[in-house]
Amino acid sequence: MIKQKNILLGVTGSIAAYKSADIARRLVQEGATVEVVLTDHACHFVSPLTFSSLTGRPVYKGLFDDPFAHINLADQADLLLIAPATANTINKIACGIADNLLTNIVLAYDGIRLIAPAMNHRMYNNPVVKESIKRLEKRGFEFIGPVKGPLACGEEGMGRMADVDEIMESVITALSPKDLKDRRFIVTAGPTREYIDPVRFISNRSSGRMGYEIARAAKRRGAEVTLISGPSPLNPPSGVRHIRVETASEMEKAVFKNLRGSDVVVMAAAVCDFAPASTHRVKLEKDEVNSLKLKKTEDILKKLSRRRGRRVIVGFSAEYGRNINRTKEKLKDKDLDIIVFNDVSQKGAGFDVDTNIVTIIDRHGKVEDYPLMRKIEVANIILDKVMTFL
Repeated sequence: MIKQKNILLGVTGSIAAYKSADIARRLVQEGATVEVVLTDHACHFVSPLTFSSLTGRPVYKGLFDDPFAHINLADQADLLLIAPATANTINKIACGIADNLLTNIVLAYDGIRLIAPAMNHRMYNNPVVKESIKRLEKRGFEFIGPVKGPLACGEEGMGRMADVDEIMESVITALSPKDLKDRRFIVTAGPTREYIDPVRFISNRSSGRMGYEIARAAKRRGAEVTLISGPSPLNPPSGVRHIRVETASEMEKAVFKNLRGSDVVVMAAAVCDFAPASTHRVKLEKDEVNSLKLKKTEDILKKLSRRRGRRVIVGFSAEYGRNINRTKEKLKDKDLDIIVFNDVSQKGAGFDVDTNIVTIIDRHGKVEDYPLMRKIEVANIILDKVMTFL
């Protein structure tokens, strides 16, 4: 979403300025052109050379180095991010003061404006700063953080700059199209665990990453998202309602409990097909188990299709080998709108990786193959396909 975008990164005089170098690096990695503007105070914490080395662009500092820089930079930018933003800079912007290059740019720019504050907790809680933030929010500025934590002065409190991951997510979200605004999504992800006893269970290798990326992409595009996840090491995307479950039965209950009002259900979870026929309340001794009797779990997707209404239903088919015909049968049998096939035997398309290779089949019989790509890119392709059914 930020590839080939022009992003203005303003850096002010806070110790958190060292994190801005990482922000610049991450933005460039995502394909953005990054123009960095440093205040005089910021130069005490991090050098212009650091940013020019990371961005491959000149760094702007003085108001009179280029008399029209504040106009030209504002004209070219798709988004303005000030990170970190000190109390001094926030108060200046709120009052319309333009006494350096960055604050002049703010007055000349009327696009997307994000601010990541960083300061001592007492400064952040000062009524003047609070009033300035409130005033800027009314004018359309979006604030990222701050968060509570240890501060440079040795104290702890609210005033620490938001993590780089959160700032990056805010930038990408701000630049994403809002074509799913007012749509409600349910996304399932991760494996389920089916318990033999309180210690042992059967499960699968799913990390949940594909489902988490679909939830992230839908949220970025304006949807209201409920993510129902089995055990996963991943952190849920910011702004997504997250429901943790363990067993197939718990996942089924959570899906149907939250079904009302939903427009799209994406069943990306790797729900176990089998569960122990009986679960023991105490740990079994090794010698007590000679065999394990299994039973089939409920087919959540098939039950869901019977209550589909006008919802768009998306299923997944992970196979070992290119078994497209079996996937087409699943699409028909479970009455799906879209099914996403991937061959987990292919390098880069299996478990515990950030990439995938998929084939997407829809109810009209259209089959589309996609090359190796990041799962977040696959997620957006799936959402584009969902849009054609909404």
